[in-house]
Amino acid sequence: MSNRVTVLRGPDGRPAFAVLPWAEYERLAASVGGDPELAADMRAFDRAKSEAGTDLPAEMVRRIIGGESPVKVWRSFRGWTAARLAAKARISQAYISKIERGERAGSVRILKRLATALGCDVDDVLPRHPRP
Repeated sequence: MSNRVTVLRGPDGRPAFAVLPWAEYERLAASVGGDPELAADMRAFDRAKSEAGTDLPAEMVRRIIGGESPVKVWRSFRGWTAARLAAKARISQAYISKIERGERAGSVRILKRLATALGCDVDDVLPRHPRP
């Protein structure tokens, strides 16, 4: 069986549905742990990222959704140490460590510097709070 996806277009000509083989659907569902809420979160995140022109690999998205510090995830994505990010953002490594551990949220000015250094939007580095 082929893993070919058929795209069904709406009246406006834009893609409306994707039809795919069941095995491919199961593989995709398993990749998000069969969690529909996580899958919806990942789709929303992917849409937002594609609109902003910045894409993170799915594993990085999972880390942020799971509650890890966005600054730490972006730093990891870039392959940087905290010292390198500190130098690029012109802030102390200790302050970055506190932001990554959730001990400090970071001022708007600091978050802008971090985002600029990491090559992402300020929204991308805002602290996330885990769901209750």
